[in-house]
Amino acid sequence: MTMIGTMRALDQTRGAVRVEELYDTEIGDLWEACTAPERLARWLAQVSGNLQVGGMVELTFTSTWTGPARIEACDAPHHLLLTTEPGTEDEAQLEVWLTEEGSQTRLVVEERGLPIDKLHFHGAGWQAHLEDLGRSLRLDASVHPEGWSATQASPDWRRRWVELTPDYEAMPVE
Repeated sequence: MTMIGTMRALDQTRGAVRVEELYDTEIGDLWEACTAPERLARWLAQVSGNLQVGGMVELTFTSTWTGPARIEACDAPHHLLLTTEPGTEDEAQLEVWLTEEGSQTRLVVEERGLPIDKLHFHGAGWQAHLEDLGRSLRLDASVHPEGWSATQASPDWRRRWVELTPDYEAMPVE
């Protein structure tokens, strides 16, 4: 598998990161890995709250990012849209699309509304997250047994993020 990551400007101060990967699993399994709290906790985030359209959830990512999100759209098993930190100056959108490709499923994650000078950090972070998803699918288990919190990133996630950040920093923002 070859991960594809891009960054683009939305205006002078905000931008978007888009990362996609093809996984060796059917769309229903990948949807569950991306939406079921117990499966999300294996690779991405601890999630709690009102898990329905219009509902508010609290997220704690393996990267330490913690905050609220509102579920804007959920069209199982193809599309999910969240607004993170709604109503604040840091509000952003996190959108996910899943598409069947034969016996595999393509996952596209796009996060919009990010500070343009920090896009490379987010691109590296999302690539590390999606690599973690691939390992979680292969193992059918958590890839972060040491855990994480709002103040301490998963050591494995952080190590990979540090490795990837220079590559994203060298990429152009389109």
